[in-house]
This record gives sequence, C-alpha cells and structure tokens, in this order.
Amino acid sequence: MAAGQIIYNPMKNSFLANSPSPQPLFRPLLAFAALTATMGTALTAHAQSAGATAPSTTTASASTLPSVRVLGDSDSDSRQVGDRSEITLNPQALPTTVQHIGQEDIANTNVGRDVSNIFRRVPGVLANNIDQGDTGNGFRMRGFATQGTHGADTAVYVDGVPQNIPSIQSIASHGAVFLEWLPPELIGGIDVIKGPVSALYGDQNRAGAVDIRTRDGGDATPSSVSVSAERYGLRRTALVLSNKLSQVDSLLVADLSRNDGYRYASNTDRESLSWKLSTQQDSGKYSLRLTRYVSDFQAAGYLALSDLQKGLDPRSTQFNNPGFGAARRTSVVVNRAPTAGEEGWYATAYGESLYRQRAVATSATRHLLGEDDRDMYGARVYHNTVFGDASLAVGTELRKDSGSAFRRIYVNRLPSANYANDVDLDLVTYGFFAQGQWRATRDLKLSAGARYDRFDYDIANLKLPAASTGYRKGVLTPKLGASWTVLPRLELFANVAEGMRSPATEQISSSGATGPLGASGGVISQVKPSKVRSYDMGFTANPTTDVMVSGSAYDILNSDEIVSQADGSFRSVGDTTRKGVELETRWQLGTASSVYASVGRILEAKVNNPAANTGAKLSVPGVQFKAGAQHKFGLGAGQMTLNADAYLIDDIPYYVGTPTTQERTMPLYTRYDVRSTYDYGPAQFSLYATFQPQRYGSEIAYGTAAGLLVSPVPKTTVGATLRYFF
Repeated sequence: MAAGQIIYNPMKNSFLANSPSPQPLFRPLLAFAALTATMGTALTAHAQSAGATAPSTTTASASTLPSVRVLGDSDSDSRQVGDRSEITLNPQALPTTVQHIGQEDIANTNVGRDVSNIFRRVPGVLANNIDQGDTGNGFRMRGFATQGTHGADTAVYVDGVPQNIPSIQSIASHGAVFLEWLPPELIGGIDVIKGPVSALYGDQNRAGAVDIRTRDGGDATPSSVSVSAERYGLRRTALVLSNKLSQVDSLLVADLSRNDGYRYASNTDRESLSWKLSTQQDSGKYSLRLTRYVSDFQAAGYLALSDLQKGLDPRSTQFNNPGFGAARRTSVVVNRAPTAGEEGWYATAYGESLYRQRAVATSATRHLLGEDDRDMYGARVYHNTVFGDASLAVGTELRKDSGSAFRRIYVNRLPSANYANDVDLDLVTYGFFAQGQWRATRDLKLSAGARYDRFDYDIANLKLPAASTGYRKGVLTPKLGASWTVLPRLELFANVAEGMRSPATEQISSSGATGPLGASGGVISQVKPSKVRSYDMGFTANPTTDVMVSGSAYDILNSDEIVSQADGSFRSVGDTTRKGVELETRWQLGTASSVYASVGRILEAKVNNPAANTGAKLSVPGVQFKAGAQHKFGLGAGQMTLNADAYLIDDIPYYVGTPTTQERTMPLYTRYDVRSTYDYGPAQFSLYATFQPQRYGSEIAYGTAAGLLVSPVPKTTVGATLRYFF
C-alpha cells in the first residue's frame, strides 16, 4: 500500500457515485415522539373499547375495516402444539426451540440504522451492531458470542449461503457475520434455531443457526418506494420494484442510507442493490440473485466507563482520533428447489467478492488497520426422500475462501512497517450430512442427523514465514432428538446434539508480537476444531386456542473456547459450560390485539479450568427480559397499527485489575420501542421512537484490565417513514 493511502482499493468502486455525507437535514422530531407516546398510552383504553365491540369472526372483522395494502404477511411467529410432529424440512419441525420472524413482524419493528433489530423480539437473543460503522452483526444466544466476536458461534445462512467469514482481520474475528447489505424490504422470512440440532448447517453451528430467505418478485411482493428520517442524521431511501415478466418473477431492491450517528465523529454512507429473478418450471423452482453493497464509515470508538462517570461527554471520540473503514461486497447466488412438495433435489451455488477495511484508534496518533480481500465460492446440494411417516435428506456442502488478510499499524494515518499479522489464505471446507425423521406413532416423532466436515487449509504467513503451514483435519457432529405430543394441547421435546467451529488462522499459524514482515520465529499448532455438545429439553403448550406458552432448558459443554482480546488477538480459554432456561408466552386478544413476554436466564456460563490470574465467568447476559403488545383498529378510511416493546439485559460479569480477577457487573440496560403505522390506500406512514434511559447502560461494552469500555447510546431516538405502494 502506498504511503498515505488509507482508503479502499480504487479498483473496488461504488456502483453509485461516492459523495461526502451531507450535513444533518433534520432536527429531533420531538412532535413525533409525543404523538407516538400518546398513541401508546391510549392503547389500553382503545383495546378495551375494541374488545367490547369486536366481531366474533375474522370474516366479520375484515368487513368492518377498510381495504388497505400492507407490507408484510400474516404468517405466525408463534409455535403451536403439533408443529414438531410434522414430516417436513421446515425448521419448526425440529425437536428444539425455533422462532419464526415473518414479514409483518419485520414491518412493525423499529429497524432504524441496524438490521440486527429484526431479532429484537426473539427470546434469549441479543443482536446488535457495535455502532462503529458497518462492522458486522453481533448475535448472542444461549451464552455464546462473548465480547468482540461480531456474530460468531451462530451459523447464519441467507438463501442457503453461509454468512460467517472465517479469520477475518478487518474486525479481528473468526466467523463474523455482515448483514448490513440486507435491507428489511428484501427479507421474506427468518427462522432462529436454538442449538446445533440441524445437520443442514455447518461451521459456527454451536449456539444454533439462523436461516434467512429473501422475498420473490411478482405477486409475492408489492412495489414500493419509501423515505425515512431519524434523529441524529439518519436519512434512508428504499425502492422495491416487483414485476412479472412472462414466466419470470423479478424483484429489485435498492437501499440508500446516510447516517451521521449519535457520536460526534461517526457517520456511515451505505448503498445496496439486489436483483432477484425467479421462475418455476416442471423440473423445479429456480432463482438467481445479484447483490452489490458499498459502505464507507467513520467511528468514534469506545469510552471508559470511569471517564463517563467523571463527566465526559458521551458523544466524545476515543483519543480524539476517530476510526474509519470501508466495505465492498458483490454476490451471485443461484437456488433450486422442488416444484411441488418437499421431495426432490435442493441446490445452492454462489460466488462472492468481499473487501473490507477497518482502522481502530489505539492512541491519539495511531490506528490498527485491518484489511481483507477475499473471493468465496461454494455450493450445497441435497436430496430429500419422503417415505410416508418418515423422510431422509442427504447432501454435501463445499466452500472455498481465498485471498489476503492483514492488520497493520498506522501512525498519523500513514502506514508503518509494523504488522500485527499478514497472511494469504486458501481455505477449503467440505462436508457431508444426513438428516432423518420418523413418526413412530401418532404422537411420537424421532429425529436424527449427522454431519462430517473436513478442513483443507493452506496458510502463507508473510509476517512469520516459518509459521506458514497447511492444515488437514475433520470433525463429526451427530444429532438426536424426539418430540412427543403428550396431550392435544401439550408437546414435549428433547435433543442431544453436537456442533462445531473451524479453527481460526491465528490458532494454527501464530503471528507473534507486532513487527515487520519476514521476521524469524513462529509457532504452528495442529489444533482440533472446537466442538460443543448440547442437551436440550422443553415444552410447548396451548392452554387455550389464543394462548401459547413454551419453555426450554439447556446444558452445553464447549471444548476449546476461543475469545477475542482487546488487541485483536485470539486466546483459547479451555472448556466452558453453559446452562440456562428460557420461557415465553404469547396471547392473542381477539382479532385486533396481541401481547408477548419472554425471559431468559443463564444459570451458569464459565470456564471450567480458567488460566491462572483470570476470572472464570463469561461476559454474557445473565438475565434477559422482553415484552410487547400490538393493537390494530380502523381509523377513518385507513388502518392504524400500534406496537410497543420493552427489553432488559442485566447481570453481565467482567473482570478488571492485574491480574484480571476482580469481578464487576456491567450497568443495567433497558430499551423501550413504540411505533404507530397508518395505512391509507396505497400510502403508509410510520412514526416511531426508541428510549434507552439508563445513564451508562449500553448493549455495546466489553471489559478490560483497566475497566469497562462502552459505546454510549442516545437516550431518545425518534423517526418517521413514508412508504407508497404501486
């Protein structure tokens, strides 16, 4: 890299003109917040009134409301007794806890500047961007994904394509997930699978898996255009063009976002374009998706909790030296599925080009700049055979990830001769899997699966050439489960399953202390892939037709736990244990209203044999609580939808001091969301607000020997969206 060149490779240009982020155009929308709060306060009174006069059937209700066009669908995100007894590839038939997120749920969520917010209502899940630009989407679940892992430990697939990127240096993570390219308007449905019980998902399937499907064009999706404005300088425009061309359904989704951010020296300019073509032939359903994503950002870094408590402005910039970064991603994805039913061949093939750069301030004059330039290719093919009350899916998966990755010291925004690491990677992973299910009796279904993954790596270590090496190892992960409909309104399930994570490059080929390229020394370690064994049991009950109650308990043993350090390096902390419980209830109040609540409690998350002078507890939320309500009613010639959600996380331990054995607890974090959406003919108008009242509370924090580092969040955010369907 030439001296002074700190921005992305000029060969990787935007498909839209790159322009500086405009100045903030909108003042805080306090009137919107007041109006939304008033609507939320009136919810209970109106619900009582609506309940007294509501028609007794869905048909009658529909006749009293105006005909409006709503973005979303009516698929339920609430599990029912008997779902697990079905012979189907649908994730909700697995013997575990699965949460479905439908289009309507996404449309009624305050997504704002972070697509991770679509997971806000999922029990036991903490999903968020770290508010340092487009740096990935953290996903904490069942005590996994400790500080700094940016989404690792959960296998995330979009249209059958794995999103976890191995050994990525632009954020110093292994298995990071980047979903910033995925606008909410493109998402057709999501299933969050708790635990590694499905054999269809490979690397990083330890806490579980997330299966995301994009929407189709034609009649499945209405065309629309929307504009959004939010406090602290977020401006967003989204265009959805849905057409049917002969026998081909076309869907084009363009997203343009400019975000100035809550912090003074923070902004993100993002552009995303996806075009999906789908067709159905006698031989199967086929789709082709093309995606281009571009992002440039500046980040304000983390602030010490102790400095904030002394009065430091929470909008300040770490070291008065903002970080910066850029991202470019181009994807081609082809899918095939059976035309009718679930029996037959399924296939996914893809190619992606990924370029990412991120510089993190380490002092008033220095940055640690990480950069990745990768090409990724892969395919997954399997055949599902149905035998009456049984089925068997057998398939294979291949992925090749090649390119360069390094982290380099910059001084006064100029590159120095010192590197943290620099590697050329050729990472090939291939696997074979089988998953079967058998309904042994009317009320009892057995499920079993197994997966074998093989890693064929070649690592050229440019910093310590003696540590260059190959890596050839495999791992087998079996799965077994059962579901039993004990009563017409009560279903039990249990499973024992293993999942795995591939070894990180840093585990195999060491980079040593910061220094120049071509230095002597280096350590090669033929470590085994990290495995988990998870024991789950739980229930789903429908005490009445309108009430669902579910719960689960888990006990997980993980071998070779890897955590990211503040300097970007990785460290193995040996075996870890995680135990916890989750409870959820949903209540449909007639045809117009619904409420939900969930609580997650991690009973134990610890290192079984911690290293000397270190603490044993993992930095994961011990308590999570979520609750919310929705109410719909006719208003004039249109329909009003009101949503209110509450969220709390607490009891997150961390350690300080030298040695780092002094246990502390992170500040309590609470968040409240309110949203009102009015549909009138082809137009839709939404007002929303988010409140985060805790003075030092933040989802974005991690402990160091010197104390807790926090990314402060605004106490109040308000915004509005205007959408027009055509």
